[in-house]
Formats: sequence, structure tokens, C-alpha cells
Amino acid sequence: MNRKNGFSEFMSILKIIIGALAASFSVACILLPNDAIDYGTAGIAIIINKLTDFNLSLCIFFVFLPFLIAGAVLLGRKFTIKALIGTLAYTVGMEIFQKIPFELNTEHFLAVAFGGAILGAGLSLILRNGGCIDGSEILANIIVKKIGEKTGKSFSMSSALLSFNAVVYILVFVLIDRNSALLSLLVYVVATAVIDHFTDRFEAIKQVTIITKSPEQIINSIREGMKKTCTIMDSRGAIAGENTTLICYVNYFELTRVKDILRTNPGSFCTISTIDEVLR
Repeated sequence: MNRKNGFSEFMSILKIIIGALAASFSVACILLPNDAIDYGTAGIAIIINKLTDFNLSLCIFFVFLPFLIAGAVLLGRKFTIKALIGTLAYTVGMEIFQKIPFELNTEHFLAVAFGGAILGAGLSLILRNGGCIDGSEILANIIVKKIGEKTGKSFSMSSALLSFNAVVYILVFVLIDRNSALLSLLVYVVATAVIDHFTDRFEAIKQVTIITKSPEQIINSIREGMKKTCTIMDSRGAIAGENTTLICYVNYFELTRVKDILRTNPGSFCTISTIDEVLR
């Protein structure tokens, strides 16, 4: 790894840590004191904590751990390292911020909306830098990947994420309190709106268009390393002349692997766009 890439990776990890600390501050100091909870696997961990009084930070880590292991198998070493760093920063942040006296003197509704915005900003920073601190996103990725392998079709993660979080809020409604469930739903709406703004809807399908003069290595890397296929088209640039255009469809967590492939193939040009639906 050259010095430029090393510095880029360091900054990426630093941003993940900052995002995880912002998310943990939001949950520990704003959301929980105002009877709202986080969503995803952190939400499940908070439910367990409220029912058993077991240490919250340990609940979050152990609930996320199986998903992290699954992500290591499917999404690779780099993703696993970043996800582990983000999770450790989040759990340590929860442990620290729970002990810091902090009071937001405002109505529950405004406090929860503000906390959801901070949570969304923190999670956006993590996602934009290739990390993850929520097992529901890994689970959704696994489901989409397995369905895609069996059907040969591309699907977004939206349905899986919505289903998972619907289960979380039903559990909050039944096991804890209906007001907490409604406030937590507000957290989800605000946080996902912020995430969508900064990550261009990370749960949607992404179309990657690559223009290159040496397509063979890129095609082989995508096919063998990611188990994906490409559409190949001959193209011509006004200056570069004859080249090849490759189009493939991936999810948000696979974009990092595509970028890594392109870094080993200098001279290629790539654009990424969000796809609402793929019809066959």
C-alpha cells in the first residue's frame, strides 16, 4: 500500500470512529433519556438491556457479533476490519456517554428528532467510509446476495431492512411501551432521511459504469472475486479512442470492493448511479 492509499485508509477509519462516537452520543445522551431507542440490532440490544438489566454496551457487541462474522465471510477482510472498529468505537462510546450527565431541556418530540438527526449523520459518516455498526444491514445484504445468486436478479435491500426494523418496533410496542415505539419510529424516519441524503439511498441498487482500455482483468476480478457479471459494450472516446464500457449492478457494501478493483487498474473511468428498479 503506497503512502497516499495508506493516508486515505487512515482518514477513512478516523471518520468511522467519529461517526460511531456521534451515534453513541445520540443514543446514550438524547434518545434513551427521552424514552426512544436506536433501530436495527442496536435496538434489539437495547430491548434486551431493558428486560434483563444486562450491560448495554456488551448487549450491543454480542448481538452484533454473529452478523459481523457473517459479514466477514461474505463482504471481505477490509469490510470486517472497518465494521469491527466502528462497533468497538460505538460500544465504548455508549459506555462512556452513559456516565456523562447530559440533559436536553426540550420536549420529547424535538429531542428525539434532534437525536435522530445526529444518529443519521454519524451512521452516514460510517457508511460513506465503508463501515457498518448495524447487523440488520449485513443481514439484508446476505439475503439480497443469496436471492440474487439463486435468481440471477438484482434486488435492493429496502424490503429486508424495513421488515427487520418492523419486527424491532413491534417488540418495543409489545415488550416495553407504545410511546417508546412511536418515538423510536420517529428516530428511524429522521435518521434514514439524513442517511439517504448523504449516501444517496444506500439500500438501493447501484449501477457501476466503467470505461476502460483493459477490460479483461476488471471483468475477471468482478466475476471471480464478487460473483457478479457485467454487460460489455464497445465504445469510443473523442480523445481516448477505442475503449470498452462495462456495466454491473451491486449493492452499497459491494462498492468498496469495486473501487479496490479499479485501484489496481489505473486509467479506468467509473461512474456510480442509484437505480430505483430493475425490470426483467
